[in-house]
Amino acid sequence: MPSPRRTGFYGKDIDAKRASDIGLVNSLHGESAEEVYAAALALANEIAANSPSPYKERRLFSRHEGRTVDEGLDFVARWNTMYLASNDLREAMTAFLERRPPVFRGD
Repeated sequence: MPSPRRTGFYGKDIDAKRASDIGLVNSLHGESAEEVYAAALALANEIAANSPSPYKERRLFSRHEGRTVDEGLDFVARWNTMYLASNDLREAMTAFLERRPPVFRGD
């Protein structure tokens, strides 16, 4: 395992446990490549099971970087109106009520 790096204003060492404790990393997964790969695959499957709509939203938000606050708020209001009417949101609510996993289509 590589040695911890000196970081921050105080030059203190931050090892994996400390990084996890203070929220610099989301999780820790053993030291073997197999354990890390299994954790990465589980996370990828979790992400893939979600609706693709939020990822489209993130792309759209990045296009509005550098705009005024009013322009950004107007955009968010219009986007939320479109998103709330999505079939994926409807599917999420129905699946929750029916106690089943949702099947998202990205619309």
